[in-house]
Amino acid sequence: MTPHILLLEDDGKLAHLMETELGLEGYRVTVANNGLAGLGLAREIQPDLLIVDWMMPGLSGLDVCLRLRTTGLQVPIILLTAKDEIPDRVAGLNAGADDYVTKPFSLAELLARVRAHLRRAHPNLLQLEDLTLNRTAREVFRDRRLIQLTAKEFDLLEFLMRHPRQVLTRDQILEQVWGYGFVGESNVIEVYIRALRLKLEGNDSPRLIHTVRGVGYVLRGSSGPALP
Repeated sequence: MTPHILLLEDDGKLAHLMETELGLEGYRVTVANNGLAGLGLAREIQPDLLIVDWMMPGLSGLDVCLRLRTTGLQVPIILLTAKDEIPDRVAGLNAGADDYVTKPFSLAELLARVRAHLRRAHPNLLQLEDLTLNRTAREVFRDRRLIQLTAKEFDLLEFLMRHPRQVLTRDQILEQVWGYGFVGESNVIEVYIRALRLKLEGNDSPRLIHTVRGVGYVLRGSSGPALP
């Protein structure tokens, strides 16, 4: 399923901005504007990752980290703070935070850290925007909708998702998905790409698999650069 992120931030404008950007990346986001509410939500919804502001009303982000760790919650926690001294960083990590981002920060950097922590926490989960592939369960979801794929369709999509935003040639796809020396219909890739598109683009979802004429295919999100 789509990773669920709990955001604890009392600055309304910043919280809205982060919620919007995380949503555009395909994550489900729940927001709390004080520490006590965030602590309760974390225990209730069991999110896949938390982003926690240190200076929160009611209960500090540091105390939220400490209490969640003492209850056994082991999901990644990214701590946001204007405190940038070494002792502050040490205190945050000792409280149970997995990462430390100093304000003001780049949203691109925060998103990169979110992706990195989710990959480590769920090594068998691949994601691009609202498309999620679970390699262990061999399940694919788009916007929380289960997509039924054949075994070879799944293998093809997994290969594309392991190389997002990278143009893959027909030879690369044939070798990695069908095996070196494959002998079959010359248009087998086109047939499977067409089938994947039909299944992934239901409910008017934006296209993710794009054709690069004369080269091959690329999996990229709707926010990526335009292709010729």
